[in-house]
Amino acid sequence: MLSTTRLWDYRYLRCMDFRALFLTVLLVIIGFLVIASTTVEALDVDAATFWTPCVRHHLQCCVIAFIFYVVCAGMDYRVLRSWRWILYAAILCILVGLYFAPSIQNVRRWYRIPFLGMTIQPSEYAKLIVVLTLSAFLERRGQLMHRTGAVFQALCIVLIPFFLILKQPDLGTALVLYPITLILFYFADVNKRIVHWMTTLCVMAVSVVLFIFLGWVSHDAMRPYATKIFKEYQYERLNPNTYHQRSAQIALALGGATGSGWRESTFTGGKWLPYAHTDSVFAAFGEEFGLIGIFFMLLFFFALVYCGFQVTAVAKDRFGRLLSAGITAYLIVHVVINMGMMCGLFPITGVPLVLVSYGGSSMLVTMMALGLLQSVYSRRFMF
Repeated sequence: MLSTTRLWDYRYLRCMDFRALFLTVLLVIIGFLVIASTTVEALDVDAATFWTPCVRHHLQCCVIAFIFYVVCAGMDYRVLRSWRWILYAAILCILVGLYFAPSIQNVRRWYRIPFLGMTIQPSEYAKLIVVLTLSAFLERRGQLMHRTGAVFQALCIVLIPFFLILKQPDLGTALVLYPITLILFYFADVNKRIVHWMTTLCVMAVSVVLFIFLGWVSHDAMRPYATKIFKEYQYERLNPNTYHQRSAQIALALGGATGSGWRESTFTGGKWLPYAHTDSVFAAFGEEFGLIGIFFMLLFFFALVYCGFQVTAVAKDRFGRLLSAGITAYLIVHVVINMGMMCGLFPITGVPLVLVSYGGSSMLVTMMALGLLQSVYSRRFMF
């Protein structure tokens, strides 16, 4: 049996789930292909290099992210329980600090690091820290989670960063926390009545959004009633006829079954698709690789999620089970929301497609989360 006293032990890297590592690498490669295609600036695409400035920057982020992946995979995840409140307090301070930092693109979501020439988005890190803190809290409370007071305390852990992120404003990132919390409550055997009401509220909200975006309920007809609760600009986010929404659906439709081919897209290649290498990376991929390519991408994500829930099943302690379930929920929510946005089912709220979208903060946090999954998996035989 390997030693359990070390904070980090390289020997546990031999016990990793290499299926999950292989799937992770495949999805990252897909991201590079789309970023290289959508960020080319040369007029002659055939003569354009693969290594565009965005690809080079993304490669640097991926290298750093894989280093953190290895660090987290070899780390004893149980040690994080004693760090949870320090990390939680730190991320709250960083989120509050955004309101005193210069705004970027008229919002307060990023810190600009001048000497590195990069930005950092704290809300991405907040999601992982909330999963960690909430998992540890649910594990420590145990059977007490049937009491309303304990559930209220757990909700406060989520709601404080939720409102700080929502105020930036960053609705998409804030809303990601809700289904993650719901899934963690389910695995932690929280008071069933509370889980039932939270599930009902989630289903009702998703149903209303789907009715509007599927055209079953008129967006304009709902406006007089909705604006009594929401502000005009808030309700306008539920408009299914924005240029971005239509552009994403056009790109997917043009892809057909087999796609136009890498760097052969007319719509995305003509720069008609907004944010093709970030929020709209799924639509850009769909135009170039078609329905067949989308099928394989979905297959890779499904297999990665399956591996995540396998970790939940084999984890040898309650904290490991909750942490792995929360991280797997993190993956599911990002994939479902991003693909739903591009297919015209959900409003576009800036939720990235994990491992594929361009973005340093998202890539780093996702790789750290997957590394922690490996940490739980590699220690499954410890007692």
